[in-house]
Amino acid sequence: MSRQPKRLVHYRRGKEVTSIIDLHIHSKASDGKFSIPEIFKEAKTRKIGFMAITDHDSISCQNEATASAKKESIRYITGVELNVTFTHPKHHEGKPVSLDFLGYQFDVGNEAIQKKLQTMSKFREERALKILYNLNEEFRKQGFAMLTKDDLRQIEESVDGTIGRPHIADYLVKKHIVKTRQEAFDKYLVKCDVPKYPLYLEEASKLIRDAGGKLVLAHPNDPHGTSLEVLTKVLPEQTQIIEEKMLPLIDGVECWHSRNTPETTSHYTAFAKKYGLLMTGGSDCHQKPILMGTVQIPDWVTDQFA
Repeated sequence: MSRQPKRLVHYRRGKEVTSIIDLHIHSKASDGKFSIPEIFKEAKTRKIGFMAITDHDSISCQNEATASAKKESIRYITGVELNVTFTHPKHHEGKPVSLDFLGYQFDVGNEAIQKKLQTMSKFREERALKILYNLNEEFRKQGFAMLTKDDLRQIEESVDGTIGRPHIADYLVKKHIVKTRQEAFDKYLVKCDVPKYPLYLEEASKLIRDAGGKLVLAHPNDPHGTSLEVLTKVLPEQTQIIEEKMLPLIDGVECWHSRNTPETTSHYTAFAKKYGLLMTGGSDCHQKPILMGTVQIPDWVTDQFA
């Protein structure tokens, strides 16, 4: 960058402390474990000075989060994580894959965003029903007891916002069908999956930008799969995909992430600097384990969000 940004600092008992940054946190409104008050209590304990809660396809907690941040004297920007359907003719046989994009600093009162997320929430509920049907077909083959309407009610009661596969996975753990969330995905939820709502990058970009926000490609090389790593594991090939298909539609890239390797961070920071893109970072914390504030993110990242 052309200038040396100032640091965001606060003082505790006369000692200067550089504030910690975390722009990728999930709450109970999607698949996190903590409520908004619990997140901000933890953020205060961990000396987080700049943060965003980025729930999956949901902004239901944003007003409460903004108010909590003000109360705790933590700098806050609005956030959301949108799941986008993406294709590239040269990779994955041209078949669609899911990618995540982070929206920041948008107007939560924007009518277009609210309507779209309501549509997506309804679709998620219908998708969950179809997944449960597929699970029951699998359980029937294995001679297991099938899930009932009461099971569905209990899953729905465990969700503060939009229902998703992680909530179903957690319920399978609770029912002792599997031991862990990951086992639920490996044994059942990948096989029994139903396609997500088809939100495309062009629409996601327009939604966020029309609401005054910025769109950022999330965890581009995440080995867990919702990333360009599904298309190619080669970093230069990943950034070539961004150059070919994304550059006009995005404002930034998430360069720091809890599952990044040093090589990934170095590659993507160089790429972002080349094209003048925003560089963001976060823990992607779902609170088990509590990762909030554990990713080392440079202080100057705050200055990109004037």
